[in-house]
Amino acid sequence: MRRGLVHALAWSVATGAAVTLSWWGVHTVLAGTVYDPPRALPIPSGAGSPNAVSLGPATSAAAPPPTSPTPTADPGTARPSRTPATPQPAPPRTAAPKPSPDAGGGGGGSVKSYGTDGGRAVFDLGPSSAELVSATPESGWRMQVWKQASWIRVTFTKDSREISVFCLWHDSAPRVEIEERAI
Repeated sequence: MRRGLVHALAWSVATGAAVTLSWWGVHTVLAGTVYDPPRALPIPSGAGSPNAVSLGPATSAAAPPPTSPTPTADPGTARPSRTPATPQPAPPRTAAPKPSPDAGGGGGGSVKSYGTDGGRAVFDLGPSSAELVSATPESGWRMQVWKQASWIRVTFTKDSREISVFCLWHDSAPRVEIEERAI
């Protein structure tokens, strides 16, 4: 009887340690992936080509001014409160050159959106790197995101279709490639 209790206790401790180690490993791998809340930016409809939309500093002259958040002491613990924007006269607008879709971006990068049948991926393309801004699957599609030091992959999957949006910058300025395959 005593020997059975010792074996049961040893099994419980080993199982608990294995579960804890597995949870910690999975948590570490998934940190910084699709499970983090995305930073969303508005995407104007009908601007540019349907597959690549560039959002520059001035997206629309007719858009109302956004409300500005009130800064707080610690942004990680409190949500900023929104205050209505006070109406001010708009400064005179000058025409700024639009970056080309294949340009690597200027000093601050350029945000570009890539739409597919499976969903939309939005990247901030800088001169030598890129960052995923948001990825949104279409209804009925599943999405996965992989991030590495020199590439980002967003994959939309439904039934036997898989559409991947790759953003690569390991040997050149960031570029985006879209690949579809049957699985």
